[in-house]
Amino acid sequence: MTALTAGLPYFQIGVAVLLIATILLQQTGAGLSEVLGGAGTDVGFHTRRGAEKTLFYLTIVFALFFFLSALTAVFLHQ
Repeated sequence: MTALTAGLPYFQIGVAVLLIATILLQQTGAGLSEVLGGAGTDVGFHTRRGAEKTLFYLTIVFALFFFLSALTAVFLHQ
């Protein structure tokens, strides 16, 4: 149990860094015409494909890992 409580903060830091990286690597979809007030060409939703889809799913997985590790830390420190 002590190994879990000792290693959990390092696991959380690693997962947090990976989560931040996957969030920042995703495309925003805000082109220059949209920034300047234009409608843009791809208004609405689009289908994620290839690397974008994989990055989206990895973001969800890292968010779940971070949530579960935070929940574990709360229960271990009670």
